[in-house]
Amino acid sequence: MDKRKSQRQLAVLDKTDLESLSQFRYALRRFLRYSEEVTQAAGTTPLQYSLLLHVGGMPGRSWATVGELAERLQSAPNGTVALVSRCERAGLVIRQAGEGDRRHVEVHLTAKGERCLNKLACLHMNEIKAFRQILAEI
Repeated sequence: MDKRKSQRQLAVLDKTDLESLSQFRYALRRFLRYSEEVTQAAGTTPLQYSLLLHVGGMPGRSWATVGELAERLQSAPNGTVALVSRCERAGLVIRQAGEGDRRHVEVHLTAKGERCLNKLACLHMNEIKAFRQILAEI
C-alpha cells in the first residue's frame, strides 16, 4: 500500500518540478566537485575538510565529539574515528580528554588545522554565493 501511495505522489510532479530538481542536483554536484578540487589542491581530502569544518563550526564551542562528527558527516562512528586518526596524523586535529568527564574525548583543531580550515572555508564561501544564486532562480 505504501509503495502505491508513493508512486501516486510522484505522478503529481510536472515538467517544471523535474527541471527544478535537475537544476538543483546540477548546482549541488558543481559545488561538490569544486569542493573536491580545492580541497585536494590544498593537500587534504573533501572528508578531512568536512571534519575540520564541523569541528570549527560546532555551535557554541570550538571542539566536537566523535559522535557529533559522525552525525554531521552522516557516517558510522568507527569510520569517523579512522578519519579523526588520519587528520591527527596530518597534524590537523588533536584529541583531548573532556574537562568534566575524562572518558569523554574532544576533537580540537590544531593551529595547522585552523589555517587549513580558514583557507578552504574562504574559497567555499565564494562558491556558496554562486550556489545560492542558482537556488534563488529555481
